[in-house]
Amino acid sequence: MQVEIIKCHGSGNEFVMVDMVAQPPIGDMAEFARQICSHEVVGKADGVLYVVKEGEHYAMRMFNPDGSEAEMCGNGIRCVARLVEERYIAERDFTLLSGGNSYPIHRADDIAGCIRAYGVDIGVKTTSPDFGFAEGRESFIGQEIASLGGEEQFTALNLGNPHIVAAVEEIDMARLQELGERVQLLKKDFPRGINVSLFRKCNKSAIFVATYERGAGITYSCGTAMTASSTASVLLGLCEADSDISVLNKGGMVICRCTPTADGIVTRLTGNATYRWVGEAEWSGDRIESITIGKHFAAECERYDEFVMALNM
Repeated sequence: MQVEIIKCHGSGNEFVMVDMVAQPPIGDMAEFARQICSHEVVGKADGVLYVVKEGEHYAMRMFNPDGSEAEMCGNGIRCVARLVEERYIAERDFTLLSGGNSYPIHRADDIAGCIRAYGVDIGVKTTSPDFGFAEGRESFIGQEIASLGGEEQFTALNLGNPHIVAAVEEIDMARLQELGERVQLLKKDFPRGINVSLFRKCNKSAIFVATYERGAGITYSCGTAMTASSTASVLLGLCEADSDISVLNKGGMVICRCTPTADGIVTRLTGNATYRWVGEAEWSGDRIESITIGKHFAAECERYDEFVMALNM
């Protein structure tokens, strides 16, 4: 069968997107993700975004390159928002589902006057059954995790998927790799693994984030990790609540605004949703036979690259 695929990215986080609302069922979605993320024609891919319907709502299912399913993906859901708006809803504000949770979506002003952008409101919790190291505490903010060694002071946050983030003076990528690999082995403290980020403060309203994603490894960016890091920066007093925080990463930049309320924390993540190309994969049900690339979105990719170059990271 022919499967339409869209190569896209949010802040340099690269995905293959499949519209399952228009596409007949493809069967093993995990195996399709494993194969297409490693296919030479596709190039770099940090996961597959499946656009589906759950009842009356449109939803995202995101599979990592190793075939595991993530509950939420902040960069990916913006790409899904673009497809849903263009093909099905034609409204600036709507709701998407992912991992059993609802996420309000807002069409944002274009970045640099021409780059499509969306905002997503993400509820942030300070507890999760994934935080075995927290031993049932209501929050874990700016503390050492003994089993990880080192001097990092971690903040644990649940954004639909679990994160630990630490503010550091300088980001050591070798240490980040070590932490990301180590948490996968510590089942008592991290029963389902966890996303790990290190971030540094650039100024009072900007941070730079690097992330080891559960199921994907080190990526150019991770939307929920940038959201978690900006939220932690507010909880730690490094940045201000209810103010725009520029969150830089290897793939570009997003804007986060953290709003603590009596009912909890909501952080809005706003950034690009950029298409690279549209193509077709010949899928036998258990094997990708071939991939053909059709239309390229060269102009919008060039505009995004110019935007990143102007950031002078």
